[in-house]
Amino acid sequence: MTTNIWNAEVSRIGGDAGEMIEAGVLILFGEPVPEALADVSIVHTNATALTRPVQAGDRLVIGEQTYTVDEVGGRANDNLTELGHIVVYVNQPDQELLPGAVKASGPAPVAPAAGSTVAFTEA
Repeated sequence: MTTNIWNAEVSRIGGDAGEMIEAGVLILFGEPVPEALADVSIVHTNATALTRPVQAGDRLVIGEQTYTVDEVGGRANDNLTELGHIVVYVNQPDQELLPGAVKASGPAPVAPAAGSTVAFTEA
C-alpha cells in the first residue's frame, strides 16, 4: 500500500513549461501563482498538508510517471507547505541542489495532463 505524504491536482501547465519539463526541470507551484511564474510551472490546486517532510527515498508521482527522490534541499519542505512550490531536477545528479529544490531520478519527464495527480509518497 502506498502512503501519500502530500498530493494535489494539476490545474494547468504554463505555456513555457514544456521546454523546462523536457530539460528535466519541473517547477510545481500552487494556486494562486504569480503570472510570471505560471508560464514555466506545473500549477496545482487542492493540495493536502504534508503529513511529514519529504526525504530521500520517497517517491514523486506526476500523472503516470514515478520518480525516486534522491536529495531534498533545506527549504524544499517549507516552500511546499507555504506556497505549494518546489523545483524538481530529474536525472541531473551534477545539478547544484538549491535550498527549495529536490533531485529525483526516473523516466524522462513529460508534461502531465490537467486533472492528473501530483504526489509525494512513501517508498
